[in-house]
Order: sequence, then C-alpha cells, then structure tokens
Amino acid sequence: MAEKQRTIGKAVSLQGNGLHTGVFVNLTLNPAEPGFGYKFRRVDLPGQPTVRALADNVTYTQRGTVLEEGEAKVSTIEHCLAALRGMGVDNCLIDVDGPEVPILDGSSKYFVGAIKEAGIVEQDADREYFEVREKMMVEDPETGSYIIALPDNGFSAQVMISFDRSLQLANQFATIESLDAFETEISMCRTFVFLHELEPLLKANLIKGGDLDNAIIIIDRPVAQEEMNRLAALFGKPAMEVKPTGILNNLDLHFTNEPARHKLLDVIGDLTLCGSPIKGRIIANKPGHKINAEFTRMLRKEIRKRQLKIDAPHYDPNIEPLYDITKIKSMLPHRYPFLLVDKIIELQEKVVVGVKNVTGNEPFFVGHFPEEPVMPGVLLVEAMAQVGGILVLGQMEEPHRYSTYFLKLDNIKFRKKVVPGDTLIFKLELLSEIRRGVANMKGMAFVGDNIVAEGEFMAQIIKNK
Repeated sequence: MAEKQRTIGKAVSLQGNGLHTGVFVNLTLNPAEPGFGYKFRRVDLPGQPTVRALADNVTYTQRGTVLEEGEAKVSTIEHCLAALRGMGVDNCLIDVDGPEVPILDGSSKYFVGAIKEAGIVEQDADREYFEVREKMMVEDPETGSYIIALPDNGFSAQVMISFDRSLQLANQFATIESLDAFETEISMCRTFVFLHELEPLLKANLIKGGDLDNAIIIIDRPVAQEEMNRLAALFGKPAMEVKPTGILNNLDLHFTNEPARHKLLDVIGDLTLCGSPIKGRIIANKPGHKINAEFTRMLRKEIRKRQLKIDAPHYDPNIEPLYDITKIKSMLPHRYPFLLVDKIIELQEKVVVGVKNVTGNEPFFVGHFPEEPVMPGVLLVEAMAQVGGILVLGQMEEPHRYSTYFLKLDNIKFRKKVVPGDTLIFKLELLSEIRRGVANMKGMAFVGDNIVAEGEFMAQIIKNK
C-alpha cells in the first residue's frame, strides 16, 4: 500500500541566534499542502519572498549550506531540514525573519521537539520517492571525499570521517538503517569545530552566534593554559579546560562517535535538497556540505531526467506470457502477414502490454527498404492498435465474437527507427471508460528504454456478423 505524504498539524515556532551572522531569528514551521515540499519564506523582506529548498538554489557551502533564490537568501538550513525529513514530514513552509536559521544547540534536537509539539498529519496524496536504480557516485580526488548511492528497499546511510590532525577523529563511523531511528540516534548530535579553527573564526566574525553551548570543540594540538584563558575571555567564560576525551569541558558527548553522527545528520539534511525522499543506501566518506551539494545536484538531474522520460514496461523473456500467439489468434482476426503482436505479458482492467520481435524475415522489409530495412510507421501504429484491440476485447464475455475498428488517430509521433533485431514493447492504456462500444486509448511503443512511437486511438467495438 502506497505511503501518504505528511505535514505538521499546526504552526510552531523557535527562536535563537544564527551561528555565522549572530542575528536573533524567529523561525516558524507551518503546515503545507501535498506536493509543496520545503520552502523558506523571508517574512522580514518586502513581499515575503520564498526560497525553495532545492539543490538548484545552493550558492555557498562553507561551514553550512546557503540557499538563494531571487533576492532572498537563507543559510545554515541543514539541521532544520534534517529534522523534517528524519521525522517523516514531506511538506512544510518555514518562516524566518532573518538571513539564517537559528543554530540552537548545533543539532536537530529542538527542531524535532517542535515538530512533535505540532503533530504530524497524514495527507491525501501518495509519497513519491526517488528510487536509486543503479550505483551513483561523486568524489573529490583531492580530499578523498566521496558519496555513493546504491539500490535498497528503504533509506539507510553510513558515514565515515577521518581527520589526520586529531586522535579523537582519526577514524569514526556512524550508520542509520532507517529514519525511524533519527530522533533517538542522530537528532541530538551537535556540530563540532577544531580548536585551531576557533580563534581565527572568532576574529574574522564568521561565528558571531557561536558559543560554548552549540558546538563540540575538539583539541587537535597541545594548548597552554595561557591560550585557554584567552579563549575563555573571547567566549566570556570564567575558565576552560580539556577533558581526557580530547574535547573542551563545555559539554558532555551524547555518543563517543557524536561527530560522525553529526556528519550523518548533515548528509540527511543536505540530501533533502534533491526534492524527494530517497529509497537507497548512502555511503559517505569524509562528507562535507560542498560534496553533499554536488551529489544532491546529481540526484536532481536524474529526477528531472526521469520526469521527462516515460518508463518502458519491464519485459522478462523468461516469464511465461499471459497470452501466447495461439491465444492471441483466438481473439484477433488478423493473420500472417498482418498479425503484428507475438505475446501479451500484462493485462489489467485499463492497461495492456504486448511484445513483437522484429526479425529480418518480415515481409515488409523486402520493399521498405532493401538496402536499409526500417519498419514502416503505419505498421507500428497498426501493431499498437492490435494490442489495444486485445485490451478492449478483453472486456467482453465472448471476445472472439467481436472486432475493433479504429475511428480516429490523434497525436501520432514517430521518434526512432525500428529495425531487424529490435524487440518492440507496446503499452496501451484506456483514457476513459468504454461507453456505447467506443474506447479511447493512449498507445506507446518502446525499444529498450526508448519510446519509438506513440499516439491516441478511438476504436469502435462491433459484434461480428
């Protein structure tokens, strides 16, 4: 049974400073209609412009993901989006009255809490997944980073991180086998920063909203007490010291591999920008927002490609057909050399799929054309019509007592040549109910994954004399 899309039950708000800008921001999660996806609305700007949470709009990936569309920009969006995806929310309008999403404690924990407070509501629309069909990969040879997606029945992910400068992060691994575990295993895992990065970031005003409550600070080099005192003064703290685990004493770790789990959180958040929930296994080595964005753009490209392409019916010649040629002859009056369907592999109330193997012995190749054999387009139309005839005659109790006569053809298009050796797959679908013996159908002919011909047919069902 198809899963349904979900939104939140009511508007719910959070407040806090942006990590990089230091600006105090109010953020409100709002319910949204099916198919809305995720959008940020800058309520502080004239006209309240929106920014779609899609990889197409990523403009910056240093220490966070930044989206920009038109005159509107919003940054550090990954923790909020990870919470929405991790909690199974498909549609949400996110209001912000500033340029950056609040950092809060550096995790998704408070966003998850807000979503639970609002409640999750099932909607009257099917959830549309992006299904990974084959291995997909992006890599950065300079850093050794890569992300791989493999086919799987649901979403799962694993992340590996390695930082040569730190014994603490020399080799960490995190995994999630289902988003059902997001809240308890991933959502509370906070961002981290190395001590050697901290003072330059502070002095460059790049973490104006940073403090010792929203990041794990990892000690990656020997530190004199004098330097610790200077950093404590920068943060406005009375004192700082290093724990035996190699982090500052500002907080306790939720998990020994919390940094790797936070990287996994970031991957989940950034991957929402493909625009669809994913069915596939994600393997990420040393991921960061830059390579996450590159990978998500690749997913977006594949999604657009699939949207423009009609999938060919699956044909497995090892499976026994529903109708072989003998059964087809019992339903259709056509005979050699004009019977142009060899078997029926699928037959439902409104859909039929048939197969024709095109060989060099077809009689029409004698004259069309002797030096360059091409199946005539009119015969492709005739073959589609015959398969469609089986679909409509299958509605009759005694199909052999009836014939179909086509009254009208519309929007006939020929896209590729059909030549000896091709296997044609025909798919015919009823466009409306059969009324007064008249059927309207859409027909498509495929060779492999490519559509070679299509058209619309109107047929009259008439009882034989």
